[in-house]
Amino acid sequence: MSVQEDGPVLVADAGSSSLRLTVFGGDGEVLAEHHDDAPPGEDAPDALRRLLDEAPAPAAVGHRIVHGGPELRDHIPVDDDVRARLDKAADLAPLHVPPALTVLDAARELLPDVPHVACFDTVFHRDLPAAAREYAVPAAWREEYGLRRYGFHGLSYAWALDRAADLLGRPPERLRLVIAHLGGGCSACAVRDGRSVDTTMGFTPLEGLVMSHRSGSVDPGALTWLQTRHGLTADAVEEALNHESGLLALSGTSDDTRDLVRDRAAGDERAALALDVFTHHCRRGIAAVAASLDRLDALVLTGEIGEDQPEVREEVCAGLSVLGLTGGLRPLVAERPEIVSGPGARVPVLVVPTGEARQVDRETRAVLARR
Repeated sequence: MSVQEDGPVLVADAGSSSLRLTVFGGDGEVLAEHHDDAPPGEDAPDALRRLLDEAPAPAAVGHRIVHGGPELRDHIPVDDDVRARLDKAADLAPLHVPPALTVLDAARELLPDVPHVACFDTVFHRDLPAAAREYAVPAAWREEYGLRRYGFHGLSYAWALDRAADLLGRPPERLRLVIAHLGGGCSACAVRDGRSVDTTMGFTPLEGLVMSHRSGSVDPGALTWLQTRHGLTADAVEEALNHESGLLALSGTSDDTRDLVRDRAAGDERAALALDVFTHHCRRGIAAVAASLDRLDALVLTGEIGEDQPEVREEVCAGLSVLGLTGGLRPLVAERPEIVSGPGARVPVLVVPTGEARQVDRETRAVLARR
């Protein structure tokens, strides 16, 4: 068995608000892990050193990169040329790509003799049909600037798709699914025959559903109005939409649905409003992407909220009777993929624990096995 198949793989998942480092064995076993609830910065090398001191020496490193931009459309080994091209994608996902590149650079310096592989969330959506991919904007914007829908959460979707196929006893290529990743960032995706055919996130991870502290879609006319009539700068608008919006803005207190469910039960009207807006946008996004399918075999929920927040799951599904969904979902019994709808449900509802790191491990081994 080759090193790529059997050797330890270090997976680095660096985002806007956390750093997760995990070492996986060839059988998928977690050999070591490290988690910081803060974005990586100058301390990234120290975090890596601490993990490497207690973990088996990795045979390869897989890096989750949210956005590959217009050029990087496959998971790919990182060399100096690829690293330079990654800088071009950083502006397209400014919350996510720069922290990931900080960790990538630190890992390449600490581990110069092992292969590093960049795994992109955008790869899952690379074959979006033109009708779902293109924005109705001037040709120059699309052709010269690359303005198009890229889609995100692709590593999560790939993992959830395979787990759903196992639960339903059918190959991914024969399924029509809507998968909703509900976490700090939120999106929905229609999957037909194993491929993404529509998704709610677009050019950046800001479009689409209401999120923890991101706004989701806002009328672009309102944004230009804020700039021209009220003097807000582009930087101020971007900062507000990415950091000061979403559940946090609506509730005024928290961007965590667990807090909001508790506060709503205690009579907090703003918490109730935040949850109402959030679940409404989830239902609308799920229904919108479902229009790209000819049937719906199941709704799959993943992400921290999808996995851990039964009240949100119930409210989303109970309001989607138009798609054949109902409420009355069972609680998740264990941290494993489960069907939580009743046995007679017309459209099953599945919950799949988030598996982005495990998918990066799989993709890294697959890339290296092809070399």
